[in-house]
Amino acid sequence: MASSTSSVITLKINGEKHTLPVDHRTTLLDALRERLDLTGTKKGCDQGQCGACTVLLDGRRAVACLQLAVAAEGREITTIEGVADGDRLHPVQQAFLDLDGFQCGYCTPGQICSAIGVIEEHAAGWPSAATADVRPEAGPPPLTADEIRERMSGNLCRCGAYVSIVEAVARAAGEAADRGRTAPVTGAEEVAA
Repeated sequence: MASSTSSVITLKINGEKHTLPVDHRTTLLDALRERLDLTGTKKGCDQGQCGACTVLLDGRRAVACLQLAVAAEGREITTIEGVADGDRLHPVQQAFLDLDGFQCGYCTPGQICSAIGVIEEHAAGWPSAATADVRPEAGPPPLTADEIRERMSGNLCRCGAYVSIVEAVARAAGEAADRGRTAPVTGAEEVAA
């Protein structure tokens, strides 16, 4: 039974609906990990500074530790558990694996979710602080190492795998561009560039 400080909510996570009672102060991160056993999303700083808890909300990057679970109701939530297509890894996951874009692996789920968002944002022509020409008619800037580093700067890797992470994002972005599409937001859904 819901009280004035709690609600029963339904979250759509990785294509499945989950109904659960939550205290209004429960973060999306805690709902995912503690209530739904989706532990791929990691708790790092719990202050929105490290990016370990990055998930996709309606296809856009979000740090789950700063998002209230009640505010995520009605939105499409994609966690690391939902980016692969069955046994076929998402292109970003495959690139991280192929190019050793991880060491201890703790930050990797957030890095991968963020990289998927970065590729989508870049393909849509969104500029970053590293973008030289931000005019809409200029189109997407080249996805250089500096662009990738700037766009991924909200995700920390304490092991220092940054060189391999940049290479993995570049490879996955190149493969998405070669297909004429952005990388899939979820395993089953591809969004045209």
